[in-house]
This record gives sequence, structure tokens and C-alpha cells, in this order.
Amino acid sequence: MTMNAIFAGDEPAPFEQITIPLSDGTKLAARLWKPAQAALGQVPAVLEWIPYRQSDGTAVGDSMVHGYFAIHGIASVRIDIRGSGNSQGLLLDTYLKQEQDDACEVIAWLAAQPWCNGNVGMIGISWGGFAGLQVAARRPPALKAVITCCSTDDRYRDDVHFMGGALLADGLQWGSGLLLQLARPPDPAHVGERWREMWRHRLENLSPPLASWLEHMDRDAFWRHGSVCENYTAIQCPVYAVSGWTDGYSDAVLRLMQNLCVPRKGLIGPWTHVYPTWGKPGPAIGFLQECVRWWRQWLVGEETGIMDEPMLRLWLGRDLKPHPRDLTIEGRWIAFPEWPCEGDLRCFHLDGSALSPRAAEASSPLRFDTVQSLGIAAGEWCPLDGGGDGPEFQGDSRQDDAFSLCFDTQPLDEAMDLVGVARLKLDLALDGPTATLIVRLNEVVPEGASARVTFAVQRIRRPENVAAGQFFSCEVPLKGVAYSFAAGNRVRLALSTTYWPMVWPEHGPGGIMIDPGAAALLLPWMPEEVIRDLPEFGPPVSACPIPSEELEAGQIDRMSEWDAGTGRVKLTSRTCYPTRRLGEMVMGGSGRHFYTILPHDGASAQACFESEQIYRRPGWFTRVTVKSHLSWFAGRLTLETQCTAFESGESVFQKSWKSSFEY
Repeated sequence: MTMNAIFAGDEPAPFEQITIPLSDGTKLAARLWKPAQAALGQVPAVLEWIPYRQSDGTAVGDSMVHGYFAIHGIASVRIDIRGSGNSQGLLLDTYLKQEQDDACEVIAWLAAQPWCNGNVGMIGISWGGFAGLQVAARRPPALKAVITCCSTDDRYRDDVHFMGGALLADGLQWGSGLLLQLARPPDPAHVGERWREMWRHRLENLSPPLASWLEHMDRDAFWRHGSVCENYTAIQCPVYAVSGWTDGYSDAVLRLMQNLCVPRKGLIGPWTHVYPTWGKPGPAIGFLQECVRWWRQWLVGEETGIMDEPMLRLWLGRDLKPHPRDLTIEGRWIAFPEWPCEGDLRCFHLDGSALSPRAAEASSPLRFDTVQSLGIAAGEWCPLDGGGDGPEFQGDSRQDDAFSLCFDTQPLDEAMDLVGVARLKLDLALDGPTATLIVRLNEVVPEGASARVTFAVQRIRRPENVAAGQFFSCEVPLKGVAYSFAAGNRVRLALSTTYWPMVWPEHGPGGIMIDPGAAALLLPWMPEEVIRDLPEFGPPVSACPIPSEELEAGQIDRMSEWDAGTGRVKLTSRTCYPTRRLGEMVMGGSGRHFYTILPHDGASAQACFESEQIYRRPGWFTRVTVKSHLSWFAGRLTLETQCTAFESGESVFQKSWKSSFEY
């Protein structure tokens, strides 16, 4: 929340703490914002379905979002799903069938309330965005519309766990963090003396979600469950899909616009993993006003004009300035009446070290096997997904480019506007049975700074009928993009086999050889159907937040070290979360992640994650810690995990797990 925040009203919107019963006897804790109109007649309801502790963890932000909806005549509900916060039952992993079953029951319960008009919507970011799509595919009759932010239609293709089949460090970090979430206690101020029994039940049934994820390295039934791309036609209610180019989940918006068969809208700004009301990098927009227009269109039956506007609105970026903490992307909004709406594909070829629109003469194969520490300043796959203001964005790519195989255009005579999905076609050969190919499309300014505009990660398996060193064809799609490369700058194609620690390295030989003469980079030009004359978004407005107090400021540090003797590189990220008071509840926590690797040995890779959460009330104090360590051992990935819980300073639970996996 910034100093120039705009609030709708001078006081927080009132709410009720309620309990929602399920058919199996489980009771879910929820917070309900009911508008004044509910006493006079029926109003629609909007549901956010996540496990992040509505009574304290997300309470301030919830009051700003859901309170805003209530001010505008829409009842809004924030529920802690089964086994989280103050809700009963067990939460064992993400997006299980039980979770969807519960959501369908809750939607029916909301629709049957005397104050509800029978129409329910779902909104959410990340977990809640996934839930909206997955529950929509279950078709509960009362669910009439969804707003899904920073989510995906394909849990394997581009969720936090894998990118192009390669293991992501963000997923390792999240897996360890989720175990901490699962181990948190209920609040005795809400559940009474049974809090200890509920907590013990959760602790005794813990199992590391990360271990479950690592058991499924390929796109099997585990990942197909909850991936709505398996059957887009299952979704029969309107969908508004929102993300940011700096977020890990932007491609799903384009696929949903292309494949859904319902009324739909898409919005991709320059932001990372956050509601556009607080969009960073800016500009933030009046997103909650957009939401109200959407809800009143589909839950009330008003013609708000939102469906008269173009299907897809994109931020056309320019002048990207990489910086780990203060990345900026200038630009403007463009829109398209439908999607796909890509323009011509322009082909560029590899000619020596040049990226040329003309086909090159035959040339010798090029082999690359990049240093393992390449990527140390590349930032995180999904920056700021845990909130805060840490230095998690990409830095200047010059150092990575120096160790990569690079091809540059001449300085551009005029701006080059790209919109859509770029693709790289290659004939390649692998040293070993697998290799990881990282493809980056960068903008290089005359002074030499290099900014990553879009990229791809693809883990490639050599076909069974192809021998080591034998060429075969491959096509790699990059993440979707809308960007204007400025006149005078160069476009750079950078290839590497490593991107540490964002991407987990190969254990054995990972070198790749390409045939430059057979390579083609296909770039999507701006379509002629582009709409540039668009209404402005309103200012970022929210409801007034509930009172809270920051007792200690938070801080996030990200540091890299190089051992000159061994060449070992270590990246350490330390997070001290703000200590906050909400009523009598005091919350705080910390986290530390480190990654180490030797320059020419992928098998030396190690990642360690440590996190802690504290909750304190007068006469009550709990603390939970989780430690996870991942490394190679005898050609297999080995995961060691430990969880410890404390009450009033004394350990009341401790458990360790160890498992290994093929990769």
C-alpha cells in the first residue's frame, strides 16, 4: 500500500466471521462482507478460495479487495479451504479433487442464502486463480463467472514446478514453503481450546508436497488432473483471465483466449505475481473497478459495456531496463478483437555470429556446453511471488551473454514490434541422453546493456532411434510477448545449456551441437488488427484496509559469492518478513534459501530452503520451522526434509523425510 493509495470510503467495510458446513461434517472458516443492499434484497456473491489464513495472514489485503466489492453491492467471501487457517480437516497437497468437491458445495451453500440472488462468481490470484478455472470445469450450477489471475490451464507446462520439462527452483522453494503452510496452527481465538487437537492432527498427517511433485517428472495423470486444457469445453461460464509479462503465468491468458468457447476477456500488463491494483512494475490500474463491471455484467445482468470492448488487452512494452529490484518497462496498451490474431512470421537465420533476415551459406556445426553458474543474475522465474520488495527481477544479461552462444541483428533501422509467440527451429545433436536448452531473446542497447525480453526453457530427450552426436529436428516456442524493440538497438538470440539457479542442471553430459544452416528464428510481427485507441483504466482504488501495525520492518537480501579456489558459486536469499500486529495477534517469520554449484559439474548442484513462522497472542506462542535440502546422489535427486513445531518455546513435534528420484 503506497502513500498515494486511493480508498473507497473512510472506514473499512464491515464483515462477519462465519462458518460454512460441508456434507461430511467438516466446517470451513470464512469471512463475509455483505453489502447494505443485502438487507433490502438479494445480491450476488463472489468467492475467493485459498488456504492462506483469512483471519490474519491475508486479512488486510482481503479487506481492501472484498470490502470494495461489498461497497459496490456484491457480497464477497474469503474462505480458508479444508485443513488451512481455522478450517477443520486436512490439506495434503495442491488442487486435489477433495478441494474441488468442497468448493462446489460451498458455491451451492452461498447461492441458497436468503441474501443471495443465486449467482456466484470466483476470483483469485495464483492458488485462487487455479481454483476458479478448476471449479468452473466442474460446472456447479450457481457459478456464473470467474476472474482468474496469474494461473495456468496446464499444471505441467508452465506452472511453478517445470518449464519445458525442466525442473524450476521456484517450484523447489514453493514446495518447501507449502509444507510450512500445512503445518501452521489454527488460532485459539477463533476455534477455542480444540486448536491444539486440530494442530496435532495436521502435524501427524504431514508429508512434503515437494516429494509428491518430484515423483512425477513427466506430464502424467498427476499433472493432467486440474489442468483445464485437457478439456476446455468443460468450462461453460464466462472467464476473465489476467496476468503480467513479468509473471511466470502469462502464456495461459493467450491459450485461454484461443481455446475457450465461452464469453471471455484477457488482460496482460507489465506486472509480476500480483493483482493489477498493486501492479509492479507499473503502471497499477483500477482493476477492482474492472472486476465490478465484470460481476455486474454476469451476476446481476446489467449491460456494463465490458463485453463491447476488445477480447484481449496487452501492454506493448518498450525500453525494458533490467534491475534486480527496480526493473521498469515503459510502453502503452494495445488490444485485439479476438485471439489468436498474430501477424506475419518473419524468419531470421544464423550467419556466423549474426541474426540475419537472409539465409546464410552452409556453415560448420556449433557446439555449446555453458558454464553452470550462467544465470546467477537472471532473477527468479516468478519474481515477488511471495510478496515483498526483494531483488528478484532479472539483472543486466551481459554476463550471461558472454558465456552463451549469441547471434545479433544489425542495429534496427526502425522499431520492431513483436506480438505473439516466437519460435526457434533447430537441427541439433546431444552429448548425452538429455540436455536443457535455454533460449533468450534480448534487446541490446548501443552502450551494451542486454535485457531479456522473452525466453524459453526446454529439456530435450534424444529420440530412441537417434545416436549420441546424431542430428534431429526440434522446435522451441518462447514465452508469449508484446514488445517494441527500439530503432538503433539490436535483437540478440542467446543460447545456453544452463540457467542456474532458476533451472536445475543436468547430472551428466549436457552439451548441444546445432546446425546453423538449418536454424530459423520465427518472430511474430504486430498484427494489422491491432486496436490502439483504448479507454483509459481508472486509478487503482480499493476499500480502506482494516487496522494493523508493523512492529518490525521486513527485508529481503539476495547475494552471490564466488570461491576463487574452487570456482564454486553460491547464491543466498534471506527474507525477514515484517512483524505485524492485527488486534492481539502478532505474526512474523523468516526464510533463507541458498544454491551452490561448481562451474563445470552439474552433479555438484545443491539447494537448501529454511523457513520459520511465528504466531503469538497473550498467553499463546507457536513457532514452526521447515528445512529442505535437494542434491544429486549417485545419479538421482535426493530430497531431505524436516519439520519442527514449538509451543511456548518447547518442541512438540518433529519429523524428517528422505527420498530420491529419477530425473
